[in-house]
Formats: sequence, C-alpha cells, structure tokens
Amino acid sequence: MEKLFKLQENGTTVKTELLAGLTTFMTMAYIIALNPNLLTNFAVGTPLWNGVFLATCIASAIGTICMAFMANKPFVMAPGMGLNSFFAVVVANIAVINNCEYESAFQAGLVIILVEGIVFLVLTLLKVREKIVEAIPLGVRYGIAPAIGLMLMNIGLGSNVGIYAEGNGFTSPFYIMRDFFGALTPSIIKGSMGDIGYHTMVLTAITAFLGVFVMVVLAKKGIKASVLLGMLFSSVLYWIGSFAFLGVNPFASLETASFVPPFADMVSTTLFKFDFAGFVNIGWFTAITLIITFCMIDMFDTIGTLVGTASRAGMVDKDGNMPKMKEALLSDAIGTIAGAATGTSTVTTFVESSAGVAEGGRTGLSSMATAALFFIAMFLAPVAQLIPTYACAAALIYVGVLMMSNVRTIDWDDPAAAVPGFMTVAFMPLTYNISYGIAFGLISYVFIKIFTGKIKEINVGTWVITILFALMFFLTR
Repeated sequence: MEKLFKLQENGTTVKTELLAGLTTFMTMAYIIALNPNLLTNFAVGTPLWNGVFLATCIASAIGTICMAFMANKPFVMAPGMGLNSFFAVVVANIAVINNCEYESAFQAGLVIILVEGIVFLVLTLLKVREKIVEAIPLGVRYGIAPAIGLMLMNIGLGSNVGIYAEGNGFTSPFYIMRDFFGALTPSIIKGSMGDIGYHTMVLTAITAFLGVFVMVVLAKKGIKASVLLGMLFSSVLYWIGSFAFLGVNPFASLETASFVPPFADMVSTTLFKFDFAGFVNIGWFTAITLIITFCMIDMFDTIGTLVGTASRAGMVDKDGNMPKMKEALLSDAIGTIAGAATGTSTVTTFVESSAGVAEGGRTGLSSMATAALFFIAMFLAPVAQLIPTYACAAALIYVGVLMMSNVRTIDWDDPAAAVPGFMTVAFMPLTYNISYGIAFGLISYVFIKIFTGKIKEINVGTWVITILFALMFFLTR
C-alpha cells in the first residue's frame, strides 16, 4: 500500500483512506439509479435501463481506478450530472431526426461520447488541457473551491432536501419555511399540505439538519469518520421516522429486489453498441457542434472540480497548480471512453469527491475503495439505494461549509483578483454550473485588464479559453 499510494508522505493511513472512500461513495450512490433514470426517461426495469445501470457502475469504477493508480488522487469519477440530462435531450432529438426508436438513437448518441473521449485523450497527451488549467488566473482558481462549496450546499438544500424544489409531490414543502416565522401557523400549513406532506417536510428537515449538527460535533471532537457517521445517523433517523410517522417501510423494496446483475441486457443494448450510421444521419454540422459542446462543458467542469477540491485538500503548489494534473485529466478521458463503450454519457470527476477529502482522503487508495464499492454495487444496488437523499444532503451541506474556507486565499486587496474571484464564487451556485462560474470569472478578469490598461498581462492561453467560454454560451443556450 505504501509503495503504491505513498500514505506516509501524504500524512494519511489505510483506515482513513478507506473511510474516506466509503464516505464519497455514500454521498454519490444516488448516481447508480439516477443516471439510468435520466438517460432512459425513467424506463425502470427495461433492458436499456439495466444496461445503463451496469454501464454507470463499470465506467465509474474504471475511471476511478485510473485516477487512483495514475494520479494517486482521492477523486472519484462517474457520469456527470447535467451532462447526462443534456445527453438525454440530444438522444431524444436524434430519435426525431432519424425517425427511429429511442434505443437506436441512444446508440447513435454513444458515438458522440466516444469521439469526445478520444478528443480529450489526444488533447491530454499533447498537454493542451494542462495548459488550459495554467491559463486560468489565480483569482479565478482560488474562487473555484468556495464556489463549489456553495454549489454543494445548493445541491444539498435544493435537490436533496427540497428547500428550493417545486412540484415535488406535496407542493414544495419548504416554501413553508418562511411561515414558521411568519403569518401561518403549523395547523394551517398541515391543512394545506395534508398529514403525509407535513410529516414528510418535518422529517426531511430534521434528518438533514440534525445530520449536519452531528457531523460538526463529531468533527469538533476530532473523530475522523464524522461525515460518514453523520450520514449513518441521518439514515437511521429517516428510516425510523418513515416507519413511525409516515407508515412506510423503508426496506420494503428489498422483498422483490434482484441481486443478480443484468449483464445480458447490457450486452444486447449498450455494450459496444455504437450506431455509426445513425450518428452520420444527424448531419456533420450538428454532430460536430454537439461534440464541441460536450467537450467544453466536460473540460471545464472537470478542471473546476479538480482545482477546487485539490485546493481544499492542500494539494496545490504556491502557484495554485495541482501535481499530476495530466494524469488526472487522462483518467477523465479514459473514463469517458469507457462510458461510451459500456453505454453511458460523459464520465467526469465528481464534486462529491470533496466529502471524501473532508474525511481525510489524500491518496488514490481512497478512490480505489470507492471504485471497489461501485463494482459491489452491481450486486447490491437495492441496498445502496436505501440511503436517503436527505442523509447525503447533510454531508454536502457540511462539506460545502468546509470548502468555503478557501475564500480567504483570494487577494481581496487587488480588484483584478478580487472581482474575478467573487464572480466565480457568486455565479457558480447561481447558474448551477461549474463551467459558467469559471466563465464569468475569466471574462471579468479580461475586461478589468483591458480597461485598466494592462492588456499585455493577459497571456495567450487566457485569451483562448475566454473566447472558448464565450462560444460555449452560444452553443449551450
């Protein structure tokens, strides 16, 4: 272990790394079911759904193993959120253009992901992606980590807890948060929501926020597994609450669950099922535009996550550069190719890796542990799906707080650094997009340099990626 991952050099232990890997997996286990749901339009149980489910586990594991051994970093890979939704829309459009079934359109769409992965592989080997990272100004780089922190809190409070959600089955329960301190009484709230909706809202709040408090207390006491234990506490609390107050057995799904991976469905629907003819039929201009769009979104999402998480973990040098960035980016490219070959959308570095980093993960042993759990998940998916999203929300909120600490590294006395840094921090959670946050930071940096007469300080690389970001806005609007 020591020779492979250099544990002592990185100030960590086998126990710490394994716990970190488990923590990361638990915070992102939702992707196992969510990704096939999104890519197949919730066609649960169909051969295509089963194929994408296995592809999600296998591609995530392959990309993460590459990250573990090639870069020795505690970062985990899986089909990227946002990119998978975009891919589903693209597939639906391909089905219309080619007048074909969704499965055939899906197989044509996989060609786009394959080409994207190959392009990334070439760019990484030529060190082009490394140069892009180096071209990002320090003010923007230092703003990425706290921006991701706010984004994690946004994910936790919005997608997982439902504070910002609309139409989630009981009329957006947390619009009522204001009413706890306003005009409405709990009885009126209960009357408008119904017993189930009201009790669900209360249980959701208690599960998420008590989980955060448990993590804080345990961390304050110096307990390494604070995030993991907090998630377990939240999970048990939610299971008990579901049974006691909602009359729901949280383990009922296990009675009919299958623990046999549907490999036959994967072979028949997604494994190396590239429809090159269907890809050509969509038109070269459309195909090239889609490839460029996927490339740009993935590139800057990955760079943002790597830089932000590495900054939080202290894995960057005095210039804000992360050692073995090339290897990390190479792992990303291999993961995407593996995803295309097995049958899923773009595989990228997951922001939830921050949870493992917060738990003490510093080496590839942490990511190796997560990769192993992805393989196991193929057989134990019904168990992994028992982890409530509200427990994951607690971890994301807490890790978000930790990542905010990096905001102090921004030079607030220099407007040329402070404004781009602030724009990155502000716009990433507002747009719910890592790439857009970096884009606003970069564009503001360029404008400040131009109008303060310091245009010569803008290097060629910064000009190039700023223009690329400007183009991205038009390609993805």
